[in-house]
Amino acid sequence: MIKFTDFIKVPDEKKTKVKFNMNAGDCKKPAWDLLLEDSTEWISMNGWKTKHPNNNFNYSEYLIAFAQYYPYGPEYFIFGGMYKVEKIQPEVFNAPGYILTLMDDYQEYRKRLIIKTEKPIGRNLYNRRYESVQSQLNPEIYELAPDTKLGHFPGYQNVSLKHKDMRHIINSDEPSWKQALSNVKGVYVVTDTNNGSLYIGSASGSVDGIWQRWSGYADIGNLTGGNKEFAEIVKNKGEDYLINNFQYSILEIFDTKTKMETIIERENYWKNVLDTKKHGMNHN
Repeated sequence: MIKFTDFIKVPDEKKTKVKFNMNAGDCKKPAWDLLLEDSTEWISMNGWKTKHPNNNFNYSEYLIAFAQYYPYGPEYFIFGGMYKVEKIQPEVFNAPGYILTLMDDYQEYRKRLIIKTEKPIGRNLYNRRYESVQSQLNPEIYELAPDTKLGHFPGYQNVSLKHKDMRHIINSDEPSWKQALSNVKGVYVVTDTNNGSLYIGSASGSVDGIWQRWSGYADIGNLTGGNKEFAEIVKNKGEDYLINNFQYSILEIFDTKTKMETIIERENYWKNVLDTKKHGMNHN
């Protein structure tokens, strides 16, 4: 076993805290999702300050932040970085009360290093001093992934992928995603998050279902997947526009034995319901 404190060293043990994030208060997304997206909420939840001194950084100058890696279980946490801590003056409470600056230390392990604690962490243990965390929670190094760790497939109804994340999943052949998306045909929606425009598409072929169709969009050599509407957008706005603004979600799934005609019928249904021919990106 490699102890966490043997692997991660800090500039000052007495002025460092370790935070084990699970969720962000009223936020519906778990901490790992916020970290994976590099959301501003990830920084806010780590820099949150209450009037309860045990929940704050007090005299700490450094923070090691983790997010619960829920695909593995409640005892597993993924490394979110080491931060320099600066108190906001005048002090604020029940709000982000610290400025957190990501440090270079161990940044190569961010979103890759997973530790395992001896037991699940409750609310009274989520914010610990570095000098006592090993004796209290006995965290050990569990896994160091070769690249950014991906969440396991969350269920068809919860799929909402930014282009960079979809490309990462496809190019990494992530097993749980590949199995799930290869085993169904379906109707999906692509959202232009810049202007809210929608495109309804379908995967109705007989091989590899939605996985095969989305693999076309993930091909860095041709991000349009042969789609004429997307090709027009690339022509006018460039490939980076698709990469930075497109999001992929699933509307309906079907058994692989479902006839193509049935899926096309449902695709047309969604085009009509969402009016994507007139107000979206469907041109036929």
